Amino acid sequence: MVYCSFAAMFIAQAYNVPLSFSEITVMMLTLMLASKGIAGVPRSALVVLAATIPSFNIPVAGILLLMGIDHFLDMGRSAINVLGNGIATAMLSKNEGLLTDEEAQPDWEVEKAEA
Repeated sequence: MVYCSFAAMFIAQAYNVPLSFSEITVMMLTLMLASKGIAGVPRSALVVLAATIPSFNIPVAGILLLMGIDHFLDMGRSAINVLGNGIATAMLSKNEGLLTDEEAQPDWEVEKAEA
């Protein structure tokens, strides 16, 4: 959601499109709703931007400014998403009593044998 908002504002500023405070607020809310399902889909932020920014008179061609770096930013967003899901799973398992402190510790004997 944050990336889509910043990307839309970047494109608007690059094309010198004036936006009022109310237009920016509506654009942020629209992007928040439109970006709910993009966490697990690679490069889907560009699709959401392409569908959303024409509603605010921002040229869709501005997405080309982002295509060169979006591949690298998407890898970072995916890594953070996977890390967050893993941490949330571990915390929930610990809270529910399904993960004990002993199970959460690495098994050094196995790691030494593999090395």
